[in-house]
Amino acid sequence: MTWDITGMGAVACVGDTPSGIFDSLCAGRDGLGALQVFDHDKYRARQAYEITDRARPGVDEPARATRWLVAAIDQALADAGHSDDLADVPVLVGTTLQEQRSAELWWRHGAPLDPGALHFGTALKERYGATRTYTFANACAATLYALAMGTDLIELGEADTVVVAGTDSIGESAYGTLDRVQNEVPGALRPFDRSHAGMLMGEGAVAVVLTRAAGPGRQVHARLRAVGVNCDAHHSTAPDPEGITRVLHETHRRAEVAPRDIDLVMLHGSGTPKNDSTEAAVLSRMFPAGSGPLMTAVKSMTGHTLGGSGLLSLVMAAIALQRGQVPPVLGLVDPIEEAAGLRLVRDKAAAADLTLAQIDAFGFGGINAAAILEAAR
Repeated sequence: MTWDITGMGAVACVGDTPSGIFDSLCAGRDGLGALQVFDHDKYRARQAYEITDRARPGVDEPARATRWLVAAIDQALADAGHSDDLADVPVLVGTTLQEQRSAELWWRHGAPLDPGALHFGTALKERYGATRTYTFANACAATLYALAMGTDLIELGEADTVVVAGTDSIGESAYGTLDRVQNEVPGALRPFDRSHAGMLMGEGAVAVVLTRAAGPGRQVHARLRAVGVNCDAHHSTAPDPEGITRVLHETHRRAEVAPRDIDLVMLHGSGTPKNDSTEAAVLSRMFPAGSGPLMTAVKSMTGHTLGGSGLLSLVMAAIALQRGQVPPVLGLVDPIEEAAGLRLVRDKAAAADLTLAQIDAFGFGGINAAAILEAAR
C-alpha cells in the first residue's frame, strides 16, 4: 500500500523552496549565523540557523512560524495543482513551539497578541477555509506523527487527500533552556563528527500534499510506503536504542521491505553526542558495514528545525530520489566510533541510483518515528 506525494513546499534558512534548499545542501551551504534578535550576553551559545526575513534588523516580529506555514502550504498546493480551498481537506501540522515566540514578544515587549492566533487553525481557516486542522506537538518527530495520521485518515475513508505540514520559529525561552542544559557550547551542529558538542536550533516550515492515488497524468514526487511510530518513554532526553530499533523494524514491516532494500537513510542527526552515538549504533547493527545505504544528515546545514525536521528530511529525500543525488553531512571530518561502518556522505554530494529512502526522526521522551519513501518511476 502506498500514498502519493503530489505537492511539496518548504522554507528554511538555506532556501525558500524545496529545490532551492536541496541545491544549497548539495553545495554544502549552511545558514549558521550570529543570533539576530536575542541578547548575546545572556547565553553561552550565540549562534543559530535563523531565517533572515525580519523587516528591521535586530527587531523581532510575531507570527513568523505561521507566516512560513502558510508559505509552505501555498507552495505545496500550487505544486500539486490543488486549489487553495481546503474546506474538505484535513490539514495536519507538526510543531514543537507553535507560536511561543509571539507570546514571548507580547509578554516582554508588549507586541500585539490575539490569543486565537496562537493556534495555527485560525490562520488556516482564514487563508484556506480549513475546518479540519490538527496540531501535533511530538517534539522532533511531530511531522512524521502527523504524516502517520494522514495516512490513517486516507485509509479509513475520512479523506482522499490530506495536507501535512510543520513549522517552528526559535523562541528565546527554548533557546535559553537548551543553552543551559547542554554540557558543551556548540559552535555549529556537527552530526556524527567527534567534534559534535550539541544541538543548535533552526527555523522553517515544510508541507506536502498526500493523496490515495494521483491518477493518470498527474505529477507524483514520490510514494510513501509506510510510517512507523512509537513512544518508549525510556528517558526524558536520552534516546533508547531498543525503542529506536523497534520503530525501524516496524516501519520496514509496514513497508514490506528489508534493510538490504534501503538505498538512502536521512538521519535524525541532531549533533548531540548521545543521540548521534545511539542512532549510529542502531544503524550499524541493522546495515552491513561498508555496503549499506548512503546516509546524510541535513541538520548539519539547516540546524534543528524542531517539529518540522522529519518532514523536511522526507521532502529532501523525495528530491534525492528524483535526482539521484545525496547531499553531504557538512563538517564531517572525523566520524565517531559508532559510525565507522556507515556510508556517511562526506565532503561533496554523491551520485547514486536510489529507489528507497528511510527517514529517521527521534524526539525527547522516546517519541520515535520513521518513514519509507519510494521513487516514483
